[in-house]
Amino acid sequence: MSIDAPVSRVQRVRHELKIRRVEVLSVRAIGSHFRSITFGGAALHDFHSASFDDHIKFILGDGPDAAKRDYTPRSFDPAAGELVIEFALHGDGPCAAWAAQAAPGQQVIIGGPKGSLIIPVDYEWHLLVGDETGLPAIARRLEELPAGTRATVIVKVDDAADRRAFAGQAEVDLRWVASDAELLAAVQAWSLPADEGYAWCAGEAASMAAVRHELVGVKGLDKTAIRAAAYWKRGGSGFHENLE
Repeated sequence: MSIDAPVSRVQRVRHELKIRRVEVLSVRAIGSHFRSITFGGAALHDFHSASFDDHIKFILGDGPDAAKRDYTPRSFDPAAGELVIEFALHGDGPCAAWAAQAAPGQQVIIGGPKGSLIIPVDYEWHLLVGDETGLPAIARRLEELPAGTRATVIVKVDDAADRRAFAGQAEVDLRWVASDAELLAAVQAWSLPADEGYAWCAGEAASMAAVRHELVGVKGLDKTAIRAAAYWKRGGSGFHENLE
């Protein structure tokens, strides 16, 4: 007797890659180590972001020495033509340094998104796990989930001042932690529900690898029901990869 393998309902969509020059419209502080920056400009007239964990390439400088980093579109208002990106100010990277001094009128280059991973919102449960770099995507996802949805959110921030309230209609079990060890322990304490759901995890490479192993290798979550991504790697720069 054969057993049918689970089929993922997640869709991958490709987009034409476009490079755009945008202008800073406004800058707002969030907590102690985040800045929300709103961009505008005619180049955004056909911008589209189909998924909460889409990424645009943020480009500073020209030529081979240009700094390029991936950022999540926190929101996009097509009517106003305004794109919001949240920047974590941790570390001394060029994009974080730029965000710390950003002011209206400054111009930068962005590229993409070149693709979207569209995760349905009608799962019985959602697990969202991340560190500071995953906060924009988590916040956007919670705003998209419909009323009655169950979501467990586990987030690590180094500074308690960076904890925030999330908007949305989902029934949220929110757990803040302060270290990678506490993050993994919270995932270990989480009980995998019997019904259909989806886990989304993003953050530091080694931490997310441990989280993914716990969910798939220990708890038995099917590989088709998880998206785990390394948004950065301790000791590295410009790092971003999906974890298999």
